[in-house]
Amino acid sequence: MHLDVLDLRNFYYRTQLGRVAQRAIRDQVVAMWPPLAGQTVAGFGFAVPLLRPYLAEARRVVGLMPGPQGVMPWPAGMQNVSVLCEEHLWPLPTGLVDRLAIMHGLETSDDPSAVLAEAHRVLGPGGRALFIVPNRAGLWSRRDATPFGFGRPYSAGQLEAQLKRHGFTPERNLTVLHAPPSQAPFWLRSANLWERIGRRLPWLSGGVLMVEASKQVYAPTRGGLAERIKKPVRIWDGAAQPVGSPKQGEGARV
Repeated sequence: MHLDVLDLRNFYYRTQLGRVAQRAIRDQVVAMWPPLAGQTVAGFGFAVPLLRPYLAEARRVVGLMPGPQGVMPWPAGMQNVSVLCEEHLWPLPTGLVDRLAIMHGLETSDDPSAVLAEAHRVLGPGGRALFIVPNRAGLWSRRDATPFGFGRPYSAGQLEAQLKRHGFTPERNLTVLHAPPSQAPFWLRSANLWERIGRRLPWLSGGVLMVEASKQVYAPTRGGLAERIKKPVRIWDGAAQPVGSPKQGEGARV
């Protein structure tokens, strides 16, 4: 079940732990996807905290928020780009999106297959999607004091298998939020240090799993050369049949 948009807003914008988490995840997203001019960037769930770096360069930025969660205007002080939508019906044309980030939209959904089907539909050729979910092996999925303590946590293998079943090709995965989900001043002050340590030690599992995936595009199964050549060519068709040599004693007739 989706969390309420007000609870998500209060965590990410009004608590110190939420601001630390927002910064760590957003910095990793930008490191993977530097802002480029002319791209269409979208987020589903509560991904708007990750989209601000793209507002200046992108052709279009859209924050899709599912109906059960609710919607809030975003960004503050600028033209609103948030849209309320159904999980299975996003108000975007097919193949429009170049970069799609999904956070608090998959693990809390009652129909994750519908979410993945829409993500696959709106993603354009060459586009990338980033799925951000609670890490089953991390500490953040075990405490309900943060939004990552709700819904279904995933391992990398579980999430990648689900993405493959819905037409995605996983490209890379990593974890973030290596400090525990604590409001204690020590952990808040040292959060950046723990992120740097986590990037250097792959075996140190963070609280949030991020999997980047591309859209599988299949070659057409009809048409083309194979369709035109319905009958195989036989290289000996039309060749003259061999003629036996005259028997001994028989001359050639004039």
